[in-house]
Amino acid sequence: MSLKGAGLFGGTFNPIHTAHLRVAEEVREGFGLSRICFIPSAIPPHKDARGLAPPADRFEMIARAIAAHPQFFVSDAEIKRQGPSYTIDTIRHFTAVLQEDSPCYLIVGSDAFFEIDTWKAFGSLFDHIPMIVMQRPEPEADHGACFRDRVAEFLRTRVAGDYCFNADRFVFEHPGKQPVFLFEVTPIEISSTRIRELVRQGRSIRYLVPDTVDKYIQARGLYA
Repeated sequence: MSLKGAGLFGGTFNPIHTAHLRVAEEVREGFGLSRICFIPSAIPPHKDARGLAPPADRFEMIARAIAAHPQFFVSDAEIKRQGPSYTIDTIRHFTAVLQEDSPCYLIVGSDAFFEIDTWKAFGSLFDHIPMIVMQRPEPEADHGACFRDRVAEFLRTRVAGDYCFNADRFVFEHPGKQPVFLFEVTPIEISSTRIRELVRQGRSIRYLVPDTVDKYIQARGLYA
């Protein structure tokens, strides 16, 4: 499948780690996107800000992590904007500044997707931008329902009842709203929380983050 355009990948990235980079690469390759834009939040509205490295440091860690990848970029759009980092504001920013022949796609993890109804103006997201929902491979989801059925139920009850699944493209389509693509990614059990714990314990985080990020954390004394 080739979508071209830009994949928008937001988060705290506190810090960015190998799993973030791997799933971004899989989405880029799987959908034929021209680029992936990492967007670190300034003030995450749904997360505790305690233990959050300064935005400038998180931006710099991303920049160092992706420096060798010609199709990975980092944006300070949320850092520059005042107040909480709401995704709907970020989407409006990118759709305004990018050319019409370079569409945007919002990349979200499955956990975030099933909480999207708690986001500011979440219904408008489905009017403004196609989504790529990253799914970990699993034979069955909770309560015996497959992941696709869980997404279908969520869309039906929280967004709009007319979403229909296109099995050929593995996407939920709607006559008046943006499509929601499902995409399996490699399950890599790395978390930013665990990395921060290891740093506090004085233990190595080698191979969990790029070497450039490891060195930056040490040099700046982050998470200690």
